[in-house]
Amino acid sequence: MRDYLLSFFTDFDYDANDAAVLLAAYDRIAEHAEAAATWQTLLDTYEADICCDYAELIRKADGVAATVSLHEYTAELLLFICLSRHTKAVYAARGLDLAIYHDSMLDLKYKLEECKLVRGVVGSFVAKWFDRFFDLTRFALGRLQFEVIRFGFDYARDGKVLTPDSKVVNVHIPRTGTPIDKASCDAAYARAKSFFAEEIGEPFAFYCSSWLLYPQNKEILSPKSNTYRFMAEYDVFKWGIDKHGDNLWRLFDTDERNWARLPADTSMRCAYVEHLKAGGRLGWGKGVFFC
Repeated sequence: MRDYLLSFFTDFDYDANDAAVLLAAYDRIAEHAEAAATWQTLLDTYEADICCDYAELIRKADGVAATVSLHEYTAELLLFICLSRHTKAVYAARGLDLAIYHDSMLDLKYKLEECKLVRGVVGSFVAKWFDRFFDLTRFALGRLQFEVIRFGFDYARDGKVLTPDSKVVNVHIPRTGTPIDKASCDAAYARAKSFFAEEIGEPFAFYCSSWLLYPQNKEILSPKSNTYRFMAEYDVFKWGIDKHGDNLWRLFDTDERNWARLPADTSMRCAYVEHLKAGGRLGWGKGVFFC
């Protein structure tokens, strides 16, 4: 496994310091007989059934972390990196494009970067999010990530009808460090429609639930911005206020919830700080986009 980790960090261009922390964490586990045995059972469980209980795997990884004095965020990320070896084999066995595997596994690195920024730890504080990449029900197809879900709502507009049981493609916008420009999003939507066409049929609807779709964002952002344009693609049919500031970290890379202490180091952040200063809130929206 150590050789695999070395190749993984090279293939996915991990920062050398981050790779060193994760390798040291693996070595600490491997050198402790009890921890190493438990760790191996986690890998064996996944290899036996990719639809295993991921919450239980994470819970046991936290136990291993406590045994060898690792931060649980580090152990949780390391667990999924180790699992990725078998994920790649499953992709190959199913004849899936390994470029999709590569783009999907990049999410581990994206969440590592978020964890360093928000919590100051090499690891992930959202490990429970990874499961659908690993049971092969969520895929990165270019700039966006997609999975099939049941819609869960009644919707009828402009001749388009969806019921709670309708299958739709759920859209996620990973923080990649690259813009969500129209060209890259359109290319991702086109790939997703081709990828899921047989399962979804018509009408083919994309669904997104995100703080980005909060309608009041249009009063804050420039109509020329990529975020504004992304929102404009969707018909937002449900929305609400983020009463406790739970989504602030997504924009400001901090758990801080006092607007006076939030960083205003980009034009977008500055606009939102002014919005919060004036008594505004962030929120969320749910929207559909037909293709």
